Amino acid sequence: MASCLVGGLIAKDYPRALIRTSDPGEATRKKMRERHQILAINDNHALVEGADIVVLAVKPQILESVAKGIAPSLKTNCAVISIAAGVPVRALQRWLGEQTAIIRAMPNTPSLVLAGATGLFANPQVTTNQRKSVDQLFKAVGVVSWLSSETQIDAVTAVSGSAPAYFFLIFEIMQRIAQELGLSEDAAYDLVLQTARGATKMAATAEVDCAELRRQVTSAGGTTERALQIFDNGGLEDLFRCAMNGAVDRAQEMADDFAK
Repeated sequence: MASCLVGGLIAKDYPRALIRTSDPGEATRKKMRERHQILAINDNHALVEGADIVVLAVKPQILESVAKGIAPSLKTNCAVISIAAGVPVRALQRWLGEQTAIIRAMPNTPSLVLAGATGLFANPQVTTNQRKSVDQLFKAVGVVSWLSSETQIDAVTAVSGSAPAYFFLIFEIMQRIAQELGLSEDAAYDLVLQTARGATKMAATAEVDCAELRRQVTSAGGTTERALQIFDNGGLEDLFRCAMNGAVDRAQEMADDFAK
């Protein structure tokens, strides 16, 4: 995700000289240097010294040690962004300092192709100018939605953070069944993926909602109506509701663990 954010900024003509990264792995540092032509070092203190914005793109399990390690080197008006799932602001403030400006971000993997969706929540210490800068950062890789409460981060996790996997699973299933129906592997792949692209484009550009688009595709007594009736009889909406609520529950469990 760090590489993705760097790539998005550079694609938006952000100066390379103002971007730097730190990573303990030489292979990762080499890749960042070669791919983005930016400074990549193995020194978190040197990295954050004087920085206006610091992005903590690390696993939740090591976030505490990283945050505590850089806390003494942060300048007073630095904004710290965490993209670690399940780690609440109160834990980050405990590690970084109570007066630290903190933003929790929940981006998703399509950010890698500059088509991401990111939910953002800021604590009261974040200034208007800092919000603008963070907004610019994540808009470089997709769309941004600012949240009014931290609890909404868990909903974002279920709705967009985890959701690429839902779609990939649906694509897998449709491709597999398409082959069972006699299509070749290539034809199944191409037709399913292009249909997904087309449906997404229609939903994004139409002047009506998705429910109306679905009705427009569904002829009375036709094939689509039959398929949709089977989905409905099988409880598809309830299954999705259970799955997405399950993602929220897990995010809350993780937050409770880190809050202790």
